[in-house]
Amino acid sequence: MPLLSSVRPVAVAAALMAASLLGGCAYVSRTMSEGITSVITPYRVEIVQGNVVTSEQIAQIKPGRSRNDVRDILGSPLLADPFHGDRWDYVFTLRRPGTEAQKRSVVIRFEKDTVKTVDAPPDLPSEREFVASITRYKADPSKERKLMLTDEERAALPLPPAAAASTAAAPTGPTRIYPPLETL
Repeated sequence: MPLLSSVRPVAVAAALMAASLLGGCAYVSRTMSEGITSVITPYRVEIVQGNVVTSEQIAQIKPGRSRNDVRDILGSPLLADPFHGDRWDYVFTLRRPGTEAQKRSVVIRFEKDTVKTVDAPPDLPSEREFVASITRYKADPSKERKLMLTDEERAALPLPPAAAASTAAAPTGPTRIYPPLETL
């Protein structure tokens, strides 16, 4: 019995201490949440759906092209309704946090196996414009990378050392004659 009587006050003290700590945590969490939510925002996922169709791609789609040509140029359609087999819909949406959502829709109608009409918005971006609209890194145009040398720069490069191929001696020693791999 003496052991039980000494354990009970310790347990009561521990329970009171835990209750007071939890009450303090509730107060701190209430005051902190008002300030933290104004600074920290939850992560929002980029949502990209569909096929990107650029003005260069649409310029290649003309009446008379085959379905396979359209599929090679634009990719598989996002919507190919089995009840309307003569219509392919290419829909593209991009939702990013902090930017306006992009949505474009292109409809290709077929007559049998060839393109009949192309319904595309007139403001389709070029490939370069689309890449510039989705990139997070904005490059300084004055520091654009150079991809090719000019003729003057190429002429100013040092010449490679002369090849010593003409001075190399032919191998000497016995030569071996091997039997043929297959019999005739």
